Amino acid sequence: MKIIEIKDRNDQLLNILVNVWEDSVKATHTFLNEQEIEHIKEYVPMALKSVEHLMVVDNDEAMGFKTYKKTELDEEGNPYPLLYMKLDR
Repeated sequence: MKIIEIKDRNDQLLNILVNVWEDSVKATHTFLNEQEIEHIKEYVPMALKSVEHLMVVDNDEAMGFKTYKKTELDEEGNPYPLLYMKLDR
């Protein structure tokens, strides 16, 4: 496993990360419809650009994450719970 801090957040990388985000949301957030996902997706590139230390994992193995905090509303005040997760080691 290799953990990499991303300094250059070019459009190609952002598109890849947005696709990963979208695939993950569609697999886990079954309470969202397609229109809601598309609306939220508009904010994802901006959010990725604003992360102070953006880390990605280059790994062929599956990784496990553990929830350490949950909110009932998202940062926009919408009724979408947020899960804060960290790598479960």
